[in-house]
Amino acid sequence: MLHAVKAIRVHRRQRLTLLVGALLAAVLVLFALSLTLGQSFTPPADVIAVLLGHDVPGAGFTVGQLRLPRAVASILAGLSFGLGGVTFQTMLRNPLASPDIIGISAGASAAAVFAIVVLSMTGTAVSIFAVVVALAVALLVHGLSFSHGVAGTRFILVGIGVAAMLESVIAYILSIAPNWNLQEAMRWMTGSVNGARLSEALPMLLSLAVFGSLLLLRRRDIEALRLGDDTAAALGVDVARTRMLAMVAAVGLVAIATAMTGPIAFVAFLSGPIAARIAGNSGSLLLPAALVGAVLVLSGDYIGQFLLPARYPVGVVTGALGAPYLLYLIIRVNRSGGSL
Repeated sequence: MLHAVKAIRVHRRQRLTLLVGALLAAVLVLFALSLTLGQSFTPPADVIAVLLGHDVPGAGFTVGQLRLPRAVASILAGLSFGLGGVTFQTMLRNPLASPDIIGISAGASAAAVFAIVVLSMTGTAVSIFAVVVALAVALLVHGLSFSHGVAGTRFILVGIGVAAMLESVIAYILSIAPNWNLQEAMRWMTGSVNGARLSEALPMLLSLAVFGSLLLLRRRDIEALRLGDDTAAALGVDVARTRMLAMVAAVGLVAIATAMTGPIAFVAFLSGPIAARIAGNSGSLLLPAALVGAVLVLSGDYIGQFLLPARYPVGVVTGALGAPYLLYLIIRVNRSGGSL
């Protein structure tokens, strides 16, 4: 019996390793495609030379100034949204518990728009303000939904209500924004990596290094929360501390990514379920979901740029993919007799 259990664990570990390897390969392929093929083709040798710091006529600007920052921002944002989203879904045991749905992204967006239009902030200051406000929104939703513990359904419903109020705030700020701020502020409504710069990717890289590492180190405790608070506590997990750490880290990831790229619609929502479908019961979904998020943003941005009749921001493409899935999920839950 013990031997069979060990064999199952080894099989799951191997399957998870293969899945992570395949997703990482997909990210690298999409990254290479983004750097070499756009409105014009850049030879791989020129791309490599630019990445190594050499000055290549033509490619130095096309790859180094346009494509590379955009691709890096897409990867970092996708990792952040995917990891943050699946953390909430795992922690609250509900696929609808995504930052897109429960107000976290709306909080960061409202903060960014307010900072740009009203406070005239730029750069890192906008990111810091967005993180603080998004964390405050998460704590507000947590506090309003807390009653003898945190129930996923209450958390989601309260989050939807808070998100609706924040969307109203965003609409009002945009209505009074001067013309020179309106275009910049609108970026937070659609989600885009247009005009990305490598210097702007640094906050996302740092948040992944800090918050992402924290989540991955606590992945077993977070995964135990999927079994319920009582079961997790019986397994030796400090439920309250784990939930608070996970929430702060997930909010930090989502808020900073939103401040950099805007709320790229449904990436946080889709990454976890897609990872769950392809991983099965192979273990923690944190790393697979993060890589799925990177694949979604990279592919969505490439599709929006080159494979459609007109150019669209990545948030439009991911929104078109995510909205039908949200409707499908609600219908499936309703038909099964469950509740949100």
